[in-house]
Amino acid sequence: MVKRTSHKGANCPVARPLDAIGDGWSLLIIRDAFDGLRRFGQFQKSLGVAKNILSARLNNLVEQGILRTVPASDGSPHQEYVLTDKGCGLFPVLVALRQWSEEYLFEPSETRARLVDRERGQPVAWLEIRSADGRALSPEDTMIVMQHGSNNARRL
Repeated sequence: MVKRTSHKGANCPVARPLDAIGDGWSLLIIRDAFDGLRRFGQFQKSLGVAKNILSARLNNLVEQGILRTVPASDGSPHQEYVLTDKGCGLFPVLVALRQWSEEYLFEPSETRARLVDRERGQPVAWLEIRSADGRALSPEDTMIVMQHGSNNARRL
C-alpha cells in the first residue's frame, strides 16, 4: 500500500486538514457523528467498512481532537465517540460538501438525503462566502496572501 504524504507542515489551509479529514471514511464518520451515532458498532453498521479501517479512522479522529471517547451513556463498559468543539467546527464543511454534491452530482429526479432546519423542517439555505463587510464574494473576488501568525478574529 502506498503511504500517504503528510501535509502537517503545509502552509496551505486547504492541504493541512487533509491529514485529519481528507479520507472519505473519516468524513462519513464525522457525518454519522453529527447524525447522533456514538458507538463503534453503529458506525460499522452505517458505513459497512472493515473493522480495522474503522478503528484506524476513529483513532486518528481522536488523535486529531475531532472526536473524543467517553464512557458509554448506558453504563456499559463500552466507550462512545462524541464530537469535540473542533469536530463541531466541521459542520459548515460538511454542509458545503453536501450542497455542492446536491448541485452537481444528483439528477433533479433522484432521491437524496436533505438537510433541513429541525425546528421548521425547511431546507438549509445555500452557504455563501462573504467579505468582512457583508458583500457576497465569488472566486474572482478573492486572492491568497501569505501572513505570519494568527489573524483569526471572529465575531460571535
